[in-house]
Amino acid sequence: MKKIIAALALSVFAASLAFAADEIVLKAKNGNVTFPHKKHQELLKDCKKCHEKGPGKIEGFGKDWAHKTCKGCHEEMKKGPTKCGDCHKR
Repeated sequence: MKKIIAALALSVFAASLAFAADEIVLKAKNGNVTFPHKKHQELLKDCKKCHEKGPGKIEGFGKDWAHKTCKGCHEEMKKGPTKCGDCHKR
């Protein structure tokens, strides 16, 4: 029974990766942000880094969350955009 549950959980996880958008465009007052979702999936390999409650929308997502979490991760990893104009394109 445990093997069946594990196989089912793995299947659901793999399906969620397969159906996730390649890029997501986030509308912002000071310029839209194009988020390369697939690239982040491949690099991080851990959805819970952003999606604490599993696949789907991020609870509490907004300007403050993104600036703290996304920018903070980029600064920590010394990789990715950290300046306003690097993300926000007019």
